[in-house]
Amino acid sequence: MWDFNLSQVLGLLFRTLPFLLLRMAVYAGITLAYVIGIGGGGGVGWVIGRAGGAEAATGGAFWGALLGFGVISGVMFWVREYLLYLVKAGHIAVLVELLQGKAIPQGRGQIEHATSVVKARFVESSVLFGVDRLIAGILRAFNRMMLRIANFLPIPGLDGVAKFAGAVITLSLTYVDEVILAYNIRNRIENPWDGAREGLVLYAQNYKNLLKNALWLTLIVWALTLLIFLIVFAPVAALAAFVPSVGGFWTFAIAAIVAWGLKAALVDPLAMTALLQSYFKAIEGQTPNPEWAGKLESASGKFAQLGQKARDFAARPREPALQPAD
Repeated sequence: MWDFNLSQVLGLLFRTLPFLLLRMAVYAGITLAYVIGIGGGGGVGWVIGRAGGAEAATGGAFWGALLGFGVISGVMFWVREYLLYLVKAGHIAVLVELLQGKAIPQGRGQIEHATSVVKARFVESSVLFGVDRLIAGILRAFNRMMLRIANFLPIPGLDGVAKFAGAVITLSLTYVDEVILAYNIRNRIENPWDGAREGLVLYAQNYKNLLKNALWLTLIVWALTLLIFLIVFAPVAALAAFVPSVGGFWTFAIAAIVAWGLKAALVDPLAMTALLQSYFKAIEGQTPNPEWAGKLESASGKFAQLGQKARDFAARPREPALQPAD
């Protein structure tokens, strides 16, 4: 069925409680920003629209809320690089050490230790973000090449099934690119582009097994997210009743945002840890196969770009990377 052990995954997450609390704080802040942006924008729009009557006030509230949502989304677009660097990569770093049987600090010291590990592998946040974006693009192209359901099953009406399967596969890649970053951190590879290249080839060698696990985890994650949404919808609707300018569609939207925040803080780490467990189990004792490197190159020009960046990184003069204490 799947290759991860949920009880062990939950145990690992409990041992990284400082990072779970950090994720909760960060995503609670993001959720609050969206609520304030939507509610504040809707309120301002409603006040401005009142001059034109009730219908204009309702329209003004909608467009004001939409503007508030857009402003917050724009801010989030620019800070996502730092969220990856400070939160996700740090959490990956301590999980990798736990999977290796190493002891990790507790409390705030755990976060400081993880930060030093990430800086040792990715000196700048822009490097980590660039590696992550290339990995995601290569994975999408590779899975499209390997899983063309409609091509080998010429059944009428199968195009819709193929599109649905492709959408689920795309969702599953959320966790696969983080696993490739974990490979980089676990092996202490100084050249982050080269480490990503190796990790991708090892993924390709084991893609059927790993994709199976990623798909199961995606279904689990979205089932839990739907449950969270159903739980939070009632209290969100009750609070929205105190802001008459924000109701209907925006009540649903705010509940969805709250559910997304809880998913990102608590559910995504579970899926990421489970896939880490599956990945390291699958690649145990393996080395990157040049044949699979060739398949990745044929699937995506970004893989060749990744190799070029690895060569450029190796050729540039730089100071030795900081090595975190064991």
